[in-house]
Amino acid sequence: MPNIRQQEKRVRQAARQRQENLRWRSTAKTLMRRLRETAESGDAEATQTAHRELVRWLDRAVSSGVLHKNTVARRKSQAAKLAAGATADQS
Repeated sequence: MPNIRQQEKRVRQAARQRQENLRWRSTAKTLMRRLRETAESGDAEATQTAHRELVRWLDRAVSSGVLHKNTVARRKSQAAKLAAGATADQS
């Protein structure tokens, strides 16, 4: 355990930041799962809505520094493939 006040503060801050980062990552995974489920169900409109929500969340995550920009680019690419496949099946 730290024995200096500033170190104690940094431990508290790091714990808070860890929880916040976990929230961002967890929500991104949940939104990706929802997109996958709607794409499998074949509902094109719901798929587009889920895709838009996921992309918005990922963009906010990278701007706040929670996720790396290349990670977000990869996930957005995967999401776009899922969304395009669902709308192509619908047509």
